[in-house]
Amino acid sequence: MSRILVADDEPHILKLVSFTLSNHGHEVLTVADGKSAVEAAERERPDLILLDVMMPEMNGYEAAQAIKSNPATKDIPVVMLSAKSQQYEVRQGLDCGAEEYVCKPFTPRALLEKVDEILHRT
Repeated sequence: MSRILVADDEPHILKLVSFTLSNHGHEVLTVADGKSAVEAAERERPDLILLDVMMPEMNGYEAAQAIKSNPATKDIPVVMLSAKSQQYEVRQGLDCGAEEYVCKPFTPRALLEKVDEILHRT
């Protein structure tokens, strides 16, 4: 299926998302900070990137901007996954280049539906 990069500094979230996606046939790459996400995006060229907002080294907004400003990675869809759910925070994520913004907590089913929707768009 698809290669998906997941960036989150919470190990239990990485494990849940990775388990959910890999059990549905996706190849999952994981990193724990925004800087590593930017580097992995350029190196691995995944089909989709899921970014947490609050991460060390570089937050998700900064990572999304870096990914979208790089000609090699600008066309990779980015989805923000965050507990930050205020309207201005969602708008900031979308303004940084994310195609979608999913608020935590989310169900595995809702995540899979959103991932499938975005992958079918591209």
